[in-house]
Amino acid sequence: MENRENNNIYFIASILLIIFDQSTKLAVKGFNLFGWHHQGMYYGESIPIWGTFLQLTYIENPGMAFGIEFGWGKIFLSLFSIFASIALGYYLYKITFAHKAVRIGISLVFAGAVGNLIDRVFYGVFYGTQPLFYGHVVDFIQVDIPDINIMGVNYTHFPIFNIADSCVTCGIILLILFHNKLPGIKEILGKKMETEDLQKDNAGE
Repeated sequence: MENRENNNIYFIASILLIIFDQSTKLAVKGFNLFGWHHQGMYYGESIPIWGTFLQLTYIENPGMAFGIEFGWGKIFLSLFSIFASIALGYYLYKITFAHKAVRIGISLVFAGAVGNLIDRVFYGVFYGTQPLFYGHVVDFIQVDIPDINIMGVNYTHFPIFNIADSCVTCGIILLILFHNKLPGIKEILGKKMETEDLQKDNAGE
């Protein structure tokens, strides 16, 4: 019971990050809900935060994280995101025995996946611009980098991203650093069998 209660902390942290992600996106995009109207930024607008190094720049991304285009179909991407989010949530639920860094990493990736999933599934309907599952992800964090040229393409800033993208990136980095601590399917199933055996023993007492 102690492990399960401790693991709930990671779900709560994920929920708080999702709320924070959605709050920032709504603040940037604007909304009109229950008589409360917030104008937000106009598309393409930039607001300097730290000179030209860090700016809020409102764009929308029909693809994946950091503006990566996805050519296999928008509906497929949305459905895949739903499946991935469910799988991550289930995995986080099961790994109560895993290393703390692994659980933090999974909770970050889970929060980021759900945060962007909400945009893809519901934003089109909420704003009346696209049907269900066809919404665009709101991006707004722009970080300047030295000009570089890669394969003939000139890059003047890092791809514009959002809080959910940051969660996914930090979570993946954490999981890479602690990949040797990741529990496998056999280990998860083994723990499940141990739990069931313990419950049977307790019931027989």
